[in-house]
Amino acid sequence: MSAKKGKILWVDDEIDLLRPHILFLEEKGYEVTPVTNADDAISLIKTQFFDLLLLDEMMSGKDGLTALTEVKEIRPSLPVVMITKNEEESLMEEAIGGKIDDYLTKPVNPSQILSTCKKFVESRRIEGDRLTRDYPVQFNQMVLSIMNAATWQDWLAIYSRIVDWELELDRYPDLGLKTVLDDQKKSANIEFGRFIEKVYLSWINDSNDAPSLSVDIIAEDVAPLLAGGKKVAFIIIDNMRLDQWLSIESFLFPYFDVTRKHYFAIIPTATPFARNAIFSGLFPIEIEQKYPDLWSNGADDDFSRNRYERQLLDFQLQEMGFDLKPEPKYIKILDISEGRDLERNIKSYMQTRLLSIVVNFVDIFSHNRSTSDILKEIVPNEAAFRSLTRSWFEHSYLYPVLRILAEEGFTVVMTSDHGSVRAMRGAKVVGDRETSTNLRYKFGRNLKCDNKNAFYIKDPQKYKLPTRGININYIVAKEDFYFVYPTNYHQYLNYYKDSFQHGGISMEEMILPVLRLDPK
Repeated sequence: MSAKKGKILWVDDEIDLLRPHILFLEEKGYEVTPVTNADDAISLIKTQFFDLLLLDEMMSGKDGLTALTEVKEIRPSLPVVMITKNEEESLMEEAIGGKIDDYLTKPVNPSQILSTCKKFVESRRIEGDRLTRDYPVQFNQMVLSIMNAATWQDWLAIYSRIVDWELELDRYPDLGLKTVLDDQKKSANIEFGRFIEKVYLSWINDSNDAPSLSVDIIAEDVAPLLAGGKKVAFIIIDNMRLDQWLSIESFLFPYFDVTRKHYFAIIPTATPFARNAIFSGLFPIEIEQKYPDLWSNGADDDFSRNRYERQLLDFQLQEMGFDLKPEPKYIKILDISEGRDLERNIKSYMQTRLLSIVVNFVDIFSHNRSTSDILKEIVPNEAAFRSLTRSWFEHSYLYPVLRILAEEGFTVVMTSDHGSVRAMRGAKVVGDRETSTNLRYKFGRNLKCDNKNAFYIKDPQKYKLPTRGININYIVAKEDFYFVYPTNYHQYLNYYKDSFQHGGISMEEMILPVLRLDPK
């Protein structure tokens, strides 16, 4: 009995009657300390560590509910299971309000008690053992899936499974599986890049086998709701990846029925291209040709070239035949003050049929992390980025805004324009002074880079990208590469290493969720 499974404190004024249960638990490897009153239990809790408290509700002297309050003041994290003969709903609600973790009704049997102990004392070990046992099998299955992936559905399944594993392993960092999973994701992204190079041209030329792309979002996910007479809030969180979505999705369950689908962002997976494509329903070269003033008036940076999203959305809705009254509202949130303004004023938009909101927090944080040692320390890896995203959402202006939208009967469509990849390897690139400055994609004259690291687009028009002049071509980074010029190569190589970047070809940047939230 040297390896105890956990320490249990069992408080009951008739503890002698429970001796068979205690012996049963001890045979199963638990160390059980029995006491007959709440005061003795509280004294022990002050001086000893316990994994679980089994607390009788009706005891002579101090009752269980009174003791519960004192216990939580001393050890807030100690799991407490209340045991009682009373089945009245009011008592259950009072106990739950007092922060009990579970509730058992007498008479309890040994299997009930054992199950409860496993749940609160051993769940982490049991789950860790399951992951350690299952992952090698899953790993081998994933290797085969990656080797045989031939469709976008295959890649969606592969990436979704990788993300599921990442979220599970976030809770068990000491299992030693994270490095193995990271290596598998790198292998998957190598093959995913090859797959995109083969199929992308057919996708953007109306192939029957194409997935939903950026240009399809409004037509497929927003327009049908408007046509059905619903009030719609269309929300884009810039640069939000699938794993980050899944880390916040549970916050929405109490207020919405959540339906999730996925789409593939166009390349380059950067805001000027991907988000303009969403709002316009057009590929970048089509925007340039159809609305030259809107495309060319923007300076050569992400924010300036997305100044006309509201106009592009209006044009797309008009072409679909919508004449919405009151007119659609468009709001872009670039800082916390604008976010708080939205939270304060959200009810003034309740009469509109379509409310579009762009939230830039995740993208702005990603860019600032690249130049801040403090932010790099706060978010050293992808697991921390997921955790930060969850914390931000829980305490952000966006969360109460969504709750109000649910109360007011809005159907919400939430998505992202692109994701980001953790850039770990530099790829040397040569170009002239007019070459764009982006780290995951570039356009310019006579660009040169190793084909292993980048996807060459020699004829931009074929890929529905603006030509921007004579002899312009594009290069798009694959896997986790980022572009660095030969001048001061090592300086910039180190400066941008381990930063979150977008614009390239990777599962993280291209495979994105679209959530439909129907108010409950």
